[in-house]
Amino acid sequence: MAFVTTQDGVNIYFKDWGPKEAQPIVFHHGWPLSADDWDNQMLFFLAEGFRVIAIDRRGHGRSDQVSEGHDMDHYAADVSAVVEHLDLHNAVHVGHSTGGGQVARYVARYGQPQGRVAKAVLISAVRR
Repeated sequence: MAFVTTQDGVNIYFKDWGPKEAQPIVFHHGWPLSADDWDNQMLFFLAEGFRVIAIDRRGHGRSDQVSEGHDMDHYAADVSAVVEHLDLHNAVHVGHSTGGGQVARYVARYGQPQGRVAKAVLISAVRR
């Protein structure tokens, strides 16, 4: 299993499938789900030649179950830790519900000018 440790010491789980040189698609789940909820979409895009990544948000799935840091700023920083660890560039970020808010905050804080984000897809996103 793959994990990255954030600056505040939280272990964040992620899945990373496909060719490392392919364009990455990063999936962000809603509350109270996990990275596993994106498996069907990941398999589809993997078959189309993309690199696919899904992250368990802190307090969800296999990531550390912590009582602090459940706000969009921490969620975005956690995404940044995974993106930097994997050295992703030109990524498409897909977020549903809370995951959509997480994508919006990540893009606003970390997406440019580093060239890490190609597109953001927000599905029934929440702001906070």
